[in-house]
Amino acid sequence: METNRATEHMANGLVCAESVLLATCQEFGLEVDETVIPKIAYTFAGGIGNTGSVCGAVAGAVMAIGLIKDRGETMEEMMSVLGLAAEFRKRFEAEMSTISCRELTGLDLTKPDEIEELMKSDIAQTVCFPAVAAAHRLVVDLLKQPS
Repeated sequence: METNRATEHMANGLVCAESVLLATCQEFGLEVDETVIPKIAYTFAGGIGNTGSVCGAVAGAVMAIGLIKDRGETMEEMMSVLGLAAEFRKRFEAEMSTISCRELTGLDLTKPDEIEELMKSDIAQTVCFPAVAAAHRLVVDLLKQPS
């Protein structure tokens, strides 16, 4: 399994979105409060509050793009940043086949029995950790490309 700073954060108890956002900010030397980032990103876990929507790793990466690149002042700059987010999504989806938490995990986390199944299964190891690793790698690679 691919490991990086984001998967290390996840192994230490952070959720997908927290892990990717914090690791990416750290990668780029962004001075962030390591207690605030998890508070911002936590509720994106499970596809936005366990609804199975957009994978939290994707949400964390997209938030990182906004923090690192800033929105810009001109329309051209703003469109460039939005274009980075769109390109990230395209690359993640190409690698992981979807950006949907429900499709990635195969579970409906709005149902208590399926949350229990997640906790008892190896889905975190076989799906979530790889998604976090891929999201972090892809967003870092994208952000390191010359503008």
